[in-house]
Amino acid sequence: MAIIDTPDYRPFPEGDPDNYKPGSSMWAVMDPVSPHGDYVKDLVVGFERLASGEGIPLHIHTTEELLIIDEGEVEARLGDERRVVGPGAVIFVPSGTPHGFRNLSGGVVRLHAVVGRHIVGTQMLDRLPRPGTEGQPPQPARIDDFRKFISEPRI
Repeated sequence: MAIIDTPDYRPFPEGDPDNYKPGSSMWAVMDPVSPHGDYVKDLVVGFERLASGEGIPLHIHTTEELLIIDEGEVEARLGDERRVVGPGAVIFVPSGTPHGFRNLSGGVVRLHAVVGRHIVGTQMLDRLPRPGTEGQPPQPARIDDFRKFISEPRI
């Protein structure tokens, strides 16, 4: 159990050749592990700030995801559908469904995502290539453990 009320946005990893977003940042939040056992074990909330011209490349996950646009306008891709959406849009993403975004707002887009597992498989289907990696195919599928990205809570 925790109340976490101080955002801790961090830059996206610069080493990722498929998801290069030097102007964007994220904050992944989970209930900290409690030695007493009373904590939320798998629910993850991710907050993202996408800089103008940046986005989230088309990809799939091994778990369901809920996305909410808080500020700005994006072109959302969900399966075969493309739609321009803005604040208040809620996007339900079934496991294995291709999805991604492109910031159209000219300013920062703020969104958050909720997944029901802290260990998530991800396969990139498209790329926002890191300079010097243009023309390369996406990296192989990977397993992400969101507990590696979280901050210590401030209660």
